[in-house]
Formats: sequence, structure tokens, C-alpha cells
Amino acid sequence: MARWVGSSCPRRPLDAIDVIQFGAIGDGTNDDSQAFIKAWKAVCRATKYNVPTLYIPPGTFLLSPTMFQGPCNSPTVNIQVVGDIVAPNDLSAWSNHDVKNWLIFSKVNGLKIEGDGVIDGRGGIWWSQSHKPGERPTALAFYNCNELVLSGLTLVNSPRNHITISGCNGVTISRLQITAPGSSPNTDGIDIGQSRNVQIHDCSIGTGDDCVAIGGGSSYVNISRLLCGPGHGISIGSLGRGGLTDNVEKVYVRDSVLRGTTNGLRIKTWQGGSGYARKTSFEGITLDTVAKPIIIDQFYCDQQPPGQNQSTSAVKVSDVYFSRVHGTTSTDKAVELKCSQIVACTNIVLTDINIVSASPEGTTAGAYCFNAYGSAGPTVPLVKCLLPN
Repeated sequence: MARWVGSSCPRRPLDAIDVIQFGAIGDGTNDDSQAFIKAWKAVCRATKYNVPTLYIPPGTFLLSPTMFQGPCNSPTVNIQVVGDIVAPNDLSAWSNHDVKNWLIFSKVNGLKIEGDGVIDGRGGIWWSQSHKPGERPTALAFYNCNELVLSGLTLVNSPRNHITISGCNGVTISRLQITAPGSSPNTDGIDIGQSRNVQIHDCSIGTGDDCVAIGGGSSYVNISRLLCGPGHGISIGSLGRGGLTDNVEKVYVRDSVLRGTTNGLRIKTWQGGSGYARKTSFEGITLDTVAKPIIIDQFYCDQQPPGQNQSTSAVKVSDVYFSRVHGTTSTDKAVELKCSQIVACTNIVLTDINIVSASPEGTTAGAYCFNAYGSAGPTVPLVKCLLPN
């Protein structure tokens, strides 16, 4: 899958700290994680006027599960990734580590990671095992890292989701390419939770799960010029699992393409939860053979059969705006708005929608609503099932 914007690796600063200087070999066979940790500590201690920079030169660097711990002395820290980083190809490498993550950055503010290197999670050895999602590692996780910048990297074949953003404020992600087989389980591209002011633009993501998933506690998330597919589309949620209170608001998705995904623009919540998903817009979206282009699913269940039992509470979905959504669907439902029977969806607005069947037989795509209030028009297909606010 081609990137929309070509990457260019910045020139190495003269005073950068090179991992080779701390014993890294870069042959893809020897474990370089201790050398990386030593180099990182030197960068994190630095208080120079110039921005401290960790330099990863050409080569293939094998890293065991590794924590890059902050806070650092400098308000800004750079990492330039020119070489490739690979995970162990033996599951025993995680025997003395938390299996949930591979590369972790914690409490590092002002972190900028850029370059044209590849980060390979070697997920195939995990996908073939009967591991639950929580028993497989995320490739690249950021916890409580404010003013974070990621640019130009390629991430492939994470055992689970490729990038986690958690507890961060002020994140810019651009020009990333994230790929894994469409059949790979739970390999989300970017997962966001408990984070604010997140910008994602000019990225290409094709995996076996959500291209981007926005979890509880997140707000002011802007996604633009994203190429998504294969995968499960762009999702808010899932929210409210296990009776949790989850809040998401002010998510804006625009000028993006979804190609061959199982879902398109989706809000998914569990029964029995609480909180809200509100003030969200999807604008200027192109669909290419998307199975479920527009979907609000308040009966979400990731196990079969899907649960639709009665419940006494639900996440409130409101103020959702779909505009200029055009393209084709591979199913007969272009719009599905399945809202809670306890807490209705309100102020759902669809305008300038044109979604037709991709089938050569000319199957007509339709719309379905349950307990959804709002307005629609003009739309193809006609959405007559919305109840007036």
C-alpha cells in the first residue's frame, strides 16, 4: 500500500547519540535492547542547549521488550529512526516481561520520533497461537507522553495493535504506513484512549482490525487524509464494556478514503455501560466496496452470538454528523443506526450521502434505524427511518 506522502529522513545532528556507540550491533540476530537502554538513558539525562537526539543508524536491530522511561531532563527529545527494528521471533523472549507491550515510552514529554525505518512486530508467531488479545503485545505504546510527534515510520505485523496512545495530551501522527494481513487478529493501526488534542493526517493503514479506534476519555481527535483498508474502518469505541462509564467527544474525521473494509464510519458501544459519544463529524469520505459504510451499533459484542438482551443503561450517542460520504458498499445496508432501547441516539444528521451497491447485479443498498432520532437529506439511499428530534 503506497503512502500518500513520501517520507524523507532528516539529517543526523552532529551531536546525536548513536546506539552503536553503546554497543548495539544491528545485525538482526544479537539482542540490542541493553545498548538501546544505555543510549536512551544518556539522551534522557542530557541538558544541552540543542535537542538531545537518539540516532538509530542503518541496520536491523533486534530488541526484546524494552521500556524507554521518562521524565527526561530536556523538555524535548528526538529519536531518528533510519535503521529497522525487529521483535524477537521466539515467544520465550517475553517470559520475564509484561506480554502486553513490546516497545514502551512512559512519561516522556516533547518526544519526536521520525525517520523512514521499519518497526516489525513479527506478529505471525503470535497469530498462529491461541492467545487472547490481552496476551499478545502492542508494538509501540505511549503512556502519559505529552506533545508527542510521530512521523515517517513504517510499522508492520504487530502481534496486537500497532500503536497505543494512552493518557497523552497533544499528539501529532503523520506520514505513517501501518500494515498487517487483513486476516490478522486484533491488529488495530492506532488505538487512542484517555487522550486529548490528537492529530492524525496523511497516513496509510491496512490491518486486520480498526484502522483507528478511539476509546473512552478521548476528545479533540482530528483525522484527515487517511487511507484505510483492509481492516474494520474508523471506530469510536468500543465503549461501556463491563458496565464502564466511557466518554468521547469532539472527534472529527475528514477527507479520507476507506477501501475494502468490513466497516466504514462506526460508533460501537456495549449494553450496560454509561457515558456519552457526542459532537462527532465525518465529512468528505470516499468509500470503495465497504461492507457497512455508516454504522452506529449499541448492541456491540465481539463474541458470537451478538448480544441484544435488555439492559438498564447505555452510552448516550448524540450530535453525530455525516456529510459528503460517497462511494460503494459490498452489502445491502449502506446505513445502520442500531441505538439502545434504553437511551436513544439523538441529533443524528446525514446530508449529501451517496452510497450505492458495488454489486454488478445492481443490488439496492438500503438504510435501517432503531430508536434513532435526527434528520437526513439529501441521501442515497433514502434514510426515512430516522425519527424527528
